[in-house]
Amino acid sequence: MSEPSDQPIKTLPLVMDEPRGRRKPPRHLADLDEAGRKALLEEMGLPGFRAKQLSNHYFTRLADDPAEMTDLPAGQRDDLVSALLPDLMTPLRTMEADRGTTRKTLWKLFDGALVESVLMRYPDRATICVSSQAGCGMACPFCATGMGGLQRNMSTAEIVEQVVAGARSLARGEVPGGPGRVSNVVFMGMGEPLANYKAVIGAVRRLTDPSPAGLGMSARGVTVSTVGLVPRINQLTEEGIPVTLALSLHAPDDELRNELVPINTRFSVAETVEAAWNYARVTKRRVSIEYAMMRGINDQAHRADLLADVLNSYGDWGWVHVNLIPLNPIEGSKWTASDPADEREFVRRLEAKGIPTTVRDTRGREIDGACGQLAAKE
Repeated sequence: MSEPSDQPIKTLPLVMDEPRGRRKPPRHLADLDEAGRKALLEEMGLPGFRAKQLSNHYFTRLADDPAEMTDLPAGQRDDLVSALLPDLMTPLRTMEADRGTTRKTLWKLFDGALVESVLMRYPDRATICVSSQAGCGMACPFCATGMGGLQRNMSTAEIVEQVVAGARSLARGEVPGGPGRVSNVVFMGMGEPLANYKAVIGAVRRLTDPSPAGLGMSARGVTVSTVGLVPRINQLTEEGIPVTLALSLHAPDDELRNELVPINTRFSVAETVEAAWNYARVTKRRVSIEYAMMRGINDQAHRADLLADVLNSYGDWGWVHVNLIPLNPIEGSKWTASDPADEREFVRRLEAKGIPTTVRDTRGREIDGACGQLAAKE
């Protein structure tokens, strides 16, 4: 049973910047745009036009074996592959749930850092949840990733490789349901995406660049989550890429949110929600408000009313949708999911005030692959 919310909650310090002195991952074609790939090969004395062939193998054919790249001259193939397709990460373990349609992979990066990604196949779509940092510095006390602190930012290519690896598994029929393709990518794995802004935007561009420059996905199939880094939300608003923004709010009042989501001590609920509303206004994309339901902490009926009032203060033109998340347990934690009756009352009160609300499917819980459970342990 969790302690009442009137008792202070112990949290780690908030960390905005990755530790200094970390070595950089090897440069990969996914880190670069088309012009950058061509220029890199030419700098190395290799033919620039081969960059497009390498991009086609990586993004379109999803090839990972240089021997399959028979349009590259045998004498140059190793040099070309090592220049633009270095190995970035090694799968250490894949765990399955939901009869194999949910797959969590533990990856070891070049420097030994560990991250996790989760592939979820549904009848009508396939979604990959990707990590953007090794660990997380946002220090939310109910999240396993946040409790581990921040190790480092991931590179654009390390983020993209999680998606490409999932796309390979689907294309090769390794996931029940026959060959398929990735339809959705959610930046809801380890890390705060907007704290690694440059690499995350690079990854979004690679995912949405037309093939063979990128994976050719629709920006509408990409969701970027944030705990509320207001300056970065404002920057994302101006990028001109209409991804879905998901704001992890978890409390409608500053007093509680300061404890649950420490970034709130820098950017208040009002500032954060206004930035999200402005994102919806400019991009015409509905914002998702993520709200983890915690028993006796943030699931009271009056907080449902307050949440609805906060969101409705910006108008009811369909700009927002609330996604309630039954809290996923983490080992040794005092936090627990709301009572189902309290959850139903929360939904009822939001809907009574005209707020579209859904309760999220908690796939992957039994393999610690659901929201808030990714801890990346060997």
